[in-house]
Amino acid sequence: MRRIIGVNTWVWTSPLDDESLAEIAAKAAGLGFGAIELPVESPGDWSPDAAAEMLRDHRLAPVVIGAMGPGRNLIAAPGSEVVATQNYLVHCVGVAERLGARIVAGPFTAATGRAWRMDAEERVARYRELQASLGPVVRAAERSGIRLAVEPLNRYETSLVNTVEQALEALGPLLGPGLGLALDSYHLNIEEKHVGDAIRLAGEHLAYVQVCGNDRGAVGDDHTDWPAFLDALDDVGYSGPLGLESFTGDNDTIAVAASVWRPLAASQDELAARSIRYLTALQDERERR
Repeated sequence: MRRIIGVNTWVWTSPLDDESLAEIAAKAAGLGFGAIELPVESPGDWSPDAAAEMLRDHRLAPVVIGAMGPGRNLIAAPGSEVVATQNYLVHCVGVAERLGARIVAGPFTAATGRAWRMDAEERVARYRELQASLGPVVRAAERSGIRLAVEPLNRYETSLVNTVEQALEALGPLLGPGLGLALDSYHLNIEEKHVGDAIRLAGEHLAYVQVCGNDRGAVGDDHTDWPAFLDALDDVGYSGPLGLESFTGDNDTIAVAASVWRPLAASQDELAARSIRYLTALQDERERR
């Protein structure tokens, strides 16, 4: 199964604005990407209507990415904070509608980096709390024909949902047309015993896939078994994009948030180019079998 390859604007900048999007969209299209991930860090950073026109001009399919920064929590937080987070996620759904995107992906549980020890009883309670808080957003997304995709994160970024098994337990009653899972090869590499088995466990609930090298750098010259990764995606019938998510270390905020302490390539352009060259060649090779 051949999939289009996308790229996150975080490869080059943060926060995104209209001017930087114009430059990045042209660059991404020129490198051969067919989709682009657009982070909504703060509502109003960039214009969805202007973005929609740019992406049409460059034939780039849009994917909306939510950012769970400080104060964005659906669990273990004051009610006003939960409501503000729900409103933010509904805003992301509205942005997707205006762009014509079908997926809004992100770690929609608690602020990234927030972690604490939980016993089994508290974990069950927090999962129930998450379901109650996320439910209205899922229903809003489903009414709009959009699917939220919740991403499990590694143990250093959250203690709530680290694995596919935990995600299925945490989100079970809500999973369906309005909600699925977003799986990121970086987090899978840290948390899962076997990446392919984790993808197969997600099954029909797999809504979006992000990729990068095991070091958060380029895809292809790392230790990830990419042919086996694509085999697992074939097994579950995933036909959506492969979205390259890496980060620039030139921006202080994003470098600290993503723990990018050293250059991951000679340049961000090279990181993107190496990734799409490898994934394109790998898919070409698989088609020739």
